[in-house]
Order: sequence, then structure tokens, then C-alpha cells
Amino acid sequence: MAPRPEEAGGSAGEAASAPPRGPGREMAAVLAGGSGRVVREAARRSAVRPPAPGGWGCALGGKRYLLTEEDMKLQEFQQMKVAIRNELHGNKDQYFKNIKEKLNKNGIILKNELKNLLHLCQTSSDVELARKVIYRYHEQNGITTLHNFKFGPLFMRMCYELDLERPAVELIKDQNLHGFFSDSTSFHILMTMLFKKGHFESALEVLVEMKKQGISFSKETYLLAFAICYKLGNLESSQISVRLLEEAQLKGDTLPLRAYCFAMATALKQNDVAQAKFYCSQIMRTENKLYNNLKVLVQLRSGLLKEVINTLEAAVEVDTPPFVKKTEFSEQVAILSGFSCAKCSGSEWIEVNKVV
Repeated sequence: MAPRPEEAGGSAGEAASAPPRGPGREMAAVLAGGSGRVVREAARRSAVRPPAPGGWGCALGGKRYLLTEEDMKLQEFQQMKVAIRNELHGNKDQYFKNIKEKLNKNGIILKNELKNLLHLCQTSSDVELARKVIYRYHEQNGITTLHNFKFGPLFMRMCYELDLERPAVELIKDQNLHGFFSDSTSFHILMTMLFKKGHFESALEVLVEMKKQGISFSKETYLLAFAICYKLGNLESSQISVRLLEEAQLKGDTLPLRAYCFAMATALKQNDVAQAKFYCSQIMRTENKLYNNLKVLVQLRSGLLKEVINTLEAAVEVDTPPFVKKTEFSEQVAILSGFSCAKCSGSEWIEVNKVV
């Protein structure tokens, strides 16, 4: 089974559901029971918390996400909501009434009026009013004033908090609002929301829309893109991962390590070991638990059992100085290694027993 790089702590795979009989079952029992040296050491250092539903990457309100709070700025949005509500002394209804009157009289919508409105929305009907105001504001001002303040991310944070992905998707694709969502952050927040809700096809559509609109891809974009492809887990998404990497390399863009890890896991899902090995070869910073777990899985799929033995052996080397960080492995990877190494014979089997 392919690894799961989205789990908190970087768990890199799940054990096979049916352990083999004979020596393989015995090896699995030794590893899973924690009596082997490899698992005792690796699992002790690799204790992981159960993954939070929806995502990962940055702690926020007890959950984990792909992007950080610095990227999303959800807490900042929430704080501003409280400040604006206090400034209006809770008179939200009157504020909304004044905005509706302006719309009916074709009045000019000011920047701060739209800004306050987006912070005050609490229901889907509020969002419907905000949508009308956005169209009026964009019609009156065009793209020129958007350079001073970007409303796109603000609207997306509002939709994210209210759990309303439909208006967010509709507006970001609407050509009548061309230029309103001219920043990558708007697309990132929407893709994160769709990803969290398990709407991976829709998230991919938003990524395609971002490319159509000529919005430059950043490290965060690539991370989201490869994560979406991993979750889709089909041949098409695997091919998209390949093309994304090719385009990034042609542009000279640098991909984050986690993006490569998602790409490796996507390739392993499709049993494309050669592609997984290629992704693995592109990673320069190798002192990473997730990478090391995936690398072992690639070695296992490649039949490189001797390399697996050497890797696990190095992980439990007792003579390593305390200031040198040892390689960590998840228990699932250790179990899978045991299943595969149980098929060894002769000298290789002796080496396995020495390690465990």
C-alpha cells in the first residue's frame, strides 16, 4: 500500500492487511510486538499522534493543515472580525440595511464598506449580499484599485470560516470578476478548504483555473498541487505530478520537500517505482523522517533488500554520538520491511536477524 505522507508526524505507510505465513508471520510478530531492536528504537523515537482529520502541516486550533497560519491568516481574520463588530457596537443589521440601500440607489461602494461587510458576514444570505456588493465594487473600480487592497483572500477567508465552498468556487471562476482574484493566496485558501472537505476533483479544477488565469505558482501552490494529486491517486493525477515537476524545473522553481514526498507517494500508488526513484533522487535535504520512510518503501519495491537492511542497521547503531540525529522510521515501514526481508535466504536472512 502506498505511504500516507499527510499523516501527522509523517507516517509513511500502512502494514499489509494479511501478514504472510511461516517466517514472514514470525518476523511480523517480532517487529509489531516491539521486541526487535529496530522497532524498539525506531518506534520509540518515532511515536506519532493520531492524524487530525482534514489536513496537516501547521497546528491551528488543534488541527493540522497543509499551509501555515502565515499563509492562511485565519486567526488574523477572526481577530479583525471581533474588532469591526465592536467598532459598530454590534449594529450589524443596520449596517447591512445601509449597504442594501446603496445597492438599490446605485451608490458608490467604498473600500472600507466592502472590507467591513466581509468581516461581518455570518450566514449564507449575508454572503449573497456580499457577492452583489463585490460585483458592484468591481464594476465601479475595475482592476486599478485592487492593487491597493486585495479583497480576494479576504472573501476566501470568509468562505472558509463559514464553510461555504460553492460561492467561493463560482466567483473565482467568473470571468466578470477578472482581476479580483489576481493573487495566489485566494486560490491557496480555496484549494485548502476543498482539500480539507475531501473535494479533491474540485480542488484540482481550481488549480487548473489558477493556471488559466496566469497566476504564478509558488512553493505553496506546488505543495497543494502534489497533495491533491496524491489524494486523487489515479493514473491521470500521477501524470499531472510528472508534468508539474517538469514545468517547475523548466522555470527554475524550487519545490518544497513535502511536495516531492507527495509525488513519491503518488508514484508508489501507481506502482511506478522508476518514477518514485526519480523523485527520490531530486531531494537534496535527506534528514527528514517522511523522506526516509518513503525511501525505504522505494527500496523495498525495487527489491533492494540489502540497502534496506543497511538503512535499518544504521538507524539502531548504538555507537552513534548523542548529538548526531539518527534516522527515524515508522512502525508500519519496519513491519513492511520485515515482511519483505522474510523472503530473503542464506546470508541475507542472517543479516536481518542480526539487526532485529
